[in-house]
Amino acid sequence: MRTVEHAADEFGGDRLEELPERVRDALGELAGAAKEGLLALSVGVGLGVLGELLESEVDEVVGPRGRHDPDRVAVRHGRDAGEVTLGGRRVAIERPRVRSADGSEEVALETYRHFAARDVLGRVVLERMLAGVSTRRYERTQEPVGAEADQAARSTSKSAISREFVARTRETLVELMWRRLDDVRLAVLMIDGIVLKERTTVVALGITTDGVKIPLGLWDGSTENATVATALLSDLVDRGLDLEQGVLCVLDGSKALRKAVRDVLGPVPVQRCVRHKERNVLEHLPERDRPPIKRRLRAAWALDDHDRALDQLRQLAADLERSHPGAAASLREGVPETLTLTRLGIRGASTNPCESMIECVRRSARNVKRWQSGEMCLRWTAAGMLEAERQFRRVIGHSDLAKLALAVERDLQRARPDANAHTSSTPTEEAARFATV
Repeated sequence: MRTVEHAADEFGGDRLEELPERVRDALGELAGAAKEGLLALSVGVGLGVLGELLESEVDEVVGPRGRHDPDRVAVRHGRDAGEVTLGGRRVAIERPRVRSADGSEEVALETYRHFAARDVLGRVVLERMLAGVSTRRYERTQEPVGAEADQAARSTSKSAISREFVARTRETLVELMWRRLDDVRLAVLMIDGIVLKERTTVVALGITTDGVKIPLGLWDGSTENATVATALLSDLVDRGLDLEQGVLCVLDGSKALRKAVRDVLGPVPVQRCVRHKERNVLEHLPERDRPPIKRRLRAAWALDDHDRALDQLRQLAADLERSHPGAAASLREGVPETLTLTRLGIRGASTNPCESMIECVRRSARNVKRWQSGEMCLRWTAAGMLEAERQFRRVIGHSDLAKLALAVERDLQRARPDANAHTSSTPTEEAARFATV
């Protein structure tokens, strides 16, 4: 403890002697904390205030010291060691204890319960880990709160931070997987897969008619297969996703995802990402032939006339058939679904919002060196998705999403009488029909 003489020297005056002894002792302690920085001083003041709050609550529950009260319901019961959360650490304090008047049970102090809760610690650990701080370096990121508080700090070791992060990410996984979707009016549903250490997690992102992006759910599997995607979509339906309202599904071109959408959601319109289709086609070509083909693809997709755009893509596939049959086959596969929005009278789309969310997951998990289980992949993916949600903004052109929803509903009404015929066809059959035109 700092002495009164030290405090007088550092605060510069004899007027300190005029203050009560308790105040002078407190100032002596704070004078030392002030040398360690403003934050350390603030922490010292805060811990002192916490002690006063605890004593004040004890007086409220038990009554003032030295006054006999035959009707009191609780009595003081000494002091004990305790811990409170201070930023990203736990700090030891001495807390007063109170027991019921008959001595049968401990009486909890609400002030201590509030400041001893671990929620703040869990939030800090989650934010720092998702920001790229490793468990080994976590302690080095702590703010300076004074030598005394640092020496008494706990829950900053590698193992303690790991346990806290696991517990917190399990909560985020449960939060994401139990979200109800009854009141969500989706205009767009995006589905994609992310691979973490040879394990694939299929994720779903929704865009409401107001332009708000919402992570909807995820499902774990070995690959981006139809079974995993079907399980994810079925889970969304079980949580209240309304199939009667039209929704546009945006996919990256995966046949497995397309089959899952057809099996669970029925004849909803599907828009394939034109950037994925472009990439797939160009990968079948040598470097020197790619620029002119890219220009022809983008020129066709930029047209507002659906029939004309489809004719140009057909002609391009025919031109590629002899010299690059692989590129021609890749272009023909599902190409009508790259023009779904054009057919609906809406300008083009991509899976960029979903890919941005996936990139946030990858960035958050970049320090993970060993993936131990599928549950670990799900926890990190869910935490990354909810972290991405905090950064989301409304999509550009969100005012047109209501028009898109109406166009999708009209298209769905036209498709439902032929739903059986639609669902019985396969992407391969569609490609075959396209090739014969």
